Amino acid sequence: MPEDNGACMTEQPAGNPQWVRSVVERYEQPLLLYALRMTGDADRARDVVQETFLRLCHQPRQQVEDHLAEWLYSVCRNFAIDVRRKERRMVQFADDGSDSPVAEASPDHKIEENEQAVRLVKLMDKLPANQQEVLRLKFQHGLSYKQISEVTKLTIGNVGFLIHTGLKSLRARLTEDARVTS
Repeated sequence: MPEDNGACMTEQPAGNPQWVRSVVERYEQPLLLYALRMTGDADRARDVVQETFLRLCHQPRQQVEDHLAEWLYSVCRNFAIDVRRKERRMVQFADDGSDSPVAEASPDHKIEENEQAVRLVKLMDKLPANQQEVLRLKFQHGLSYKQISEVTKLTIGNVGFLIHTGLKSLRARLTEDARVTS
């Protein structure tokens, strides 16, 4: 999962790259399966597990070692839930401008949501690259505006503007798409 370039290892407060490597070797596959069940998507599952190991790199070994499995699964679960929640919100927000929770959907509604998500991904491909990047970092990777700013070297205000503009464009294109297909 994390690249073996040593970047994670040097950031690890305990400074023990062998320990981190052994944790990755031991838990990567079980966490991938766990995350896959929660997200329903292999790519999202890999992202969730990678984020879990990155967060491990920032934890002092002595704070997690005695409850490592619980810590890993808890972080993995929380991040997978966040990813699902944010994706659901993005689809709902793009659909009707609302981010209020919805009741458990029927199978037909779930199929419709999946089709909507596929349309949304296709429409995202038509956005400028910088809007695509910030939207993916925000909604697929769960990064904060500040984190996105650090990753992209854009100001926080610019990140917010790009996200707002991208969502507005997606909403307009989804509305137009719905008119054309109706």
